[in-house]
Amino acid sequence: MSSPADLAGASPHRLRGDAPAPPPRRRHRLSFTALKTTMAVTGTVMALFVAVHMLGNLKAFAGPQAYNDYAAWLREALYPLLPVEGLLWLMRLVLGTCLLLHVLAGLALWRRGRDARGPHRRQGLRRHSLPASSMLATGALTGLFVLVHLLDLTVGALVAAPGYTPPDHSGGAVQVSAYQNLVASLSRPGMALFYTAVMLALGTHLAQGLWNVVTDLGGTGLRLRRAFLVLSHAAALLVVLVNGALPLLVLTGVIS
Repeated sequence: MSSPADLAGASPHRLRGDAPAPPPRRRHRLSFTALKTTMAVTGTVMALFVAVHMLGNLKAFAGPQAYNDYAAWLREALYPLLPVEGLLWLMRLVLGTCLLLHVLAGLALWRRGRDARGPHRRQGLRRHSLPASSMLATGALTGLFVLVHLLDLTVGALVAAPGYTPPDHSGGAVQVSAYQNLVASLSRPGMALFYTAVMLALGTHLAQGLWNVVTDLGGTGLRLRRAFLVLSHAAALLVVLVNGALPLLVLTGVIS
């Protein structure tokens, strides 16, 4: 028979015959807000790069001279303050850091959401839209494209088109064949199809991601959210149309 001291020290759960209390939740180093802010800031930086890259791609519509001159200017920008291609490598470093932080924060949020939901899911809840539910897939495809794109048109290895011509620094001024490399790459139907598919995925990711920024950074006003919804979809559509037109125009011989 239990003594009064034993009864006094027993937990309320055991006195009622209930199951033991669950263990306390693990405390995370980074808060939910910090992770969402990281996603918003790094995503915005990468979206700005996509916009600048799209503006550079517009040079391809003006012909090889304009596109190659732009590519050469990027390599010599801020020289001699920075070495040749210094600005490009600085941009790659910033973008690589943003991409890494974006992926890590996204995976951490996805895991916390899965852990909080547990094995059971309520029925009848409103489902997410296709762009929202496919963010992980479109982000992964876009990340794969970044690697392929660098190998194809920057490094010139593994997936590059035959006859890839690297930049030539031997004559003082930088000589580039960026236009010729781009056309040779997109002249391959497989690469053109992959490029087009990625632009559709990128547009889907941008439309949802840019709209999420206003919420992640604390914006709650109805007008603000509606404005961001329109702007995010318009920006994503513009990127898809401009960048997506390149493989089509190359395959049809308009750009050659």
